[in-house]
Amino acid sequence: MLKSKFKIIRDSFVNLFASCGARLAYIVEPVDWSIAWDGKQIVRGLIKQNLIEARVSASTCFLKSTIVHFGSNNTFHYFGLPKKSAKPVLTWFHFVAEDKRNGKVLKSQDNFHFIHTSCSFTKKNLADFGIDQQKIKVIPLGVDLDLFKPAPETIKQELKNRLGLPNDKFIVGSFQKDGVGWGEGLEPKLIKGPDVLIDVLKKLSKQFPIFVLLAGPSRGYVKNGLAREGIGFLDCGNLPLQKTAGLYAALDLYVVSSRIEGGPKAILESMASSVPVVSTSMGMAPDIKRDFPEFLMAGIEDSQGLADLSAKVLGDKAFALDLAQKQRKTAESFSWDRISQRYFNEMYSKLQ
Repeated sequence: MLKSKFKIIRDSFVNLFASCGARLAYIVEPVDWSIAWDGKQIVRGLIKQNLIEARVSASTCFLKSTIVHFGSNNTFHYFGLPKKSAKPVLTWFHFVAEDKRNGKVLKSQDNFHFIHTSCSFTKKNLADFGIDQQKIKVIPLGVDLDLFKPAPETIKQELKNRLGLPNDKFIVGSFQKDGVGWGEGLEPKLIKGPDVLIDVLKKLSKQFPIFVLLAGPSRGYVKNGLAREGIGFLDCGNLPLQKTAGLYAALDLYVVSSRIEGGPKAILESMASSVPVVSTSMGMAPDIKRDFPEFLMAGIEDSQGLADLSAKVLGDKAFALDLAQKQRKTAESFSWDRISQRYFNEMYSKLQ
């Protein structure tokens, strides 16, 4: 909490004393997690391609930027609308009907030039809720292809040895935040499907020798569930993005069990890393399935379907290898350079 407050104060001072503001300010949460990672990648891509002056900020105080892009609902609800001369954009990754703050966005939608989301799934939810479809822009999340990439067998084995992972078991990955709050995470964040994940792994463990590799904050609920089922696991904790990326090399399979998502980015990260991934049909998954029919997708809360798809991967090495290679090829169309260019072409260029 103190670290987050420091980031807000620090960035407020940066905004105040900057001789001139960047044309675009991408507003992120003051926690070094998913939204902050997105903002850094988008801004890096914009600057790299000389598209627009941009920077990331964890504060809207004293901003001089023309375009202010709230990277999440949380940042908008925390800071509120910027000064009248600024042109605000809002990213709304996933729509949770029970969120009492939704009405505030609905009432404020005329102030936003664009409301961005990452998938057709959320666009429909927003339109049904009453958001003007003309304002909604669907641009997917991206992936760093230099950071998330296939690893040779020597690197895979070195990583498994360093982590102390068993060589006689399939390593199944889950890197996310699926507990409520930023503590132990004993209360499940059900939109992330940690209960579904445990059920999938329970079913899978009856067919194959598996070991689970976890990363991300607040995984207490999942760890307790795995221990209860007698499934071995290693929790690497909340790691920087670069270290999380390295963990994919140890995996034979990645499981996404969410009920509601904006992405998740783990789908693209697995695909870029040539790790077979199975997912529920939420977030970007149906859009990926539409363009990549081989993508392995089951229904939301369908733990048996996810377990069956997982068994297909673990039970057929040739199939898993072919799928992994095709996934990497598909992931290349989601590079952050391409995605940040779409942000510019479809939104920012129209607001300058």
